[in-house]
Amino acid sequence: MEKEYALKYRQLYQHHWWWRTRESIIWNCVRQYAGNRTDLQILDVGCGDGLFFDALGEFGQVRGVEIDDRIVDPQGPHYERIFVGPFDSSYQVEQPLSVVLMLDVLEHLPNPEECLSHAIRLLADDGIVIITVPAFLWLWTRHDDINMHCTRYQKRSFAPLAAAAGMRIDRWEYFFHWLVAAKLAVRLKERLIPGDPKPAALPPAPLNQLLKTACDIEHALCGWMKLPLGTSLLVVGGRETNSAVR
Repeated sequence: MEKEYALKYRQLYQHHWWWRTRESIIWNCVRQYAGNRTDLQILDVGCGDGLFFDALGEFGQVRGVEIDDRIVDPQGPHYERIFVGPFDSSYQVEQPLSVVLMLDVLEHLPNPEECLSHAIRLLADDGIVIITVPAFLWLWTRHDDINMHCTRYQKRSFAPLAAAAGMRIDRWEYFFHWLVAAKLAVRLKERLIPGDPKPAALPPAPLNQLLKTACDIEHALCGWMKLPLGTSLLVVGGRETNSAVR
């Protein structure tokens, strides 16, 4: 993560409409899996400063892994539950995991298969991995540059990664549908007006709330439709079995 962006990350995560919408979608995924359980073992890979921990805590024990020490506060309330370092075979757990979250993580990695394979190995037999990644290479903008992305995914390119990592895909869908048009407009602007990439910024409060509301309405109305386009891809699954992809 670029330094200026890293310094703004907490504010963006806690207030920006995009991060608020994504958290809501993921929280609902965990709730659907948990049912009435409150004893889940949850690992948030790329957890930052544990900013999702409190919301996830109602489902069980939450821990995290974060490689970028600039966004982990040693005085933070969750510091003792965050491993600061790479998520590889050196990271092990005492109990198999119920849920592994990898939220906008894999697109940063030159070898995502290794990371995803390790997550699958740490799962309980009935455990799941919940993944989000940016979607479609043709939506690449300077925002991807400043975030140091290696790629953007779509279902067609994610499927072989999942297979190679031993992951069964139970659910996958695109979201942030309306942002496709916005991204294409940004791409056109960037072609016409050269410039250096800039980190995301928090919009004025009324606009920020309006955009969050628009995303909530879109997801409520369109989430069940499984539209073939969106700026993000959600993938949920577990250890490979003979189950069919849906």
